Amino acid sequence: MLKFTPILLAILYALVMYRFSVWRTGKELDAKSTELADPVLKRLTDRMAAALDLARIRVNIYEIAPVNGLAAPDGRIFITRGFYDKYRAGEVSAEEMASVIAHELGHVALGHSRRRMIDFSGQNALRTALAMVLSRFIPGIGVLIANALTSVLAARLSRSDEYEADAYASALLVKAGIGTGPQKSLFTKLERLTAQHSGPVPAWLMSHPKTDERIKAIEANEAKWLRT
Repeated sequence: MLKFTPILLAILYALVMYRFSVWRTGKELDAKSTELADPVLKRLTDRMAAALDLARIRVNIYEIAPVNGLAAPDGRIFITRGFYDKYRAGEVSAEEMASVIAHELGHVALGHSRRRMIDFSGQNALRTALAMVLSRFIPGIGVLIANALTSVLAARLSRSDEYEADAYASALLVKAGIGTGPQKSLFTKLERLTAQHSGPVPAWLMSHPKTDERIKAIEANEAKWLRT
């Protein structure tokens, strides 16, 4: 039993840290966000709400500069001020912004936040177990190898979540009569909009799938839906 204690402690530590992160994120979002009030975007979110049989979809503006959308663990949807400014400047269309909101709704509807807590706990336990085993055979660098392997696993799981949220968004956009065109066109702009592309990164280490792979997945879903 004692030999499993470090692993159990790692799981407990991961759960505590995740809960703390959720609490801290919620406080940050409460302090730095307000409800989005944009009549053009509201017309589009109302169409998506009708497709989901909801009264409305509330979207919030998170007052930070980076271009991003996010789904909070409590189910709230946020667009950053930086992203909204790109829309106001004409660099992003209203329909493209709607595709971001649909994607974040997908994360909420598919329970990715809850699943991420389980994944994080499992990864922490796996990292601890691997470090214990590898350090016996490769003292000094066993921990580094364990960290690298679990980082690769985390990136793979994150990419899986993104594909699922993309598929949910595509289905919602089609049902709402907006279509997947804006979703695909936005993907082609993201690297420039986020200004985070600083060189080639191995695809298996990226937390988001490659742009062309995301578009291919959307088109494959569309073809499947047409067949059925």
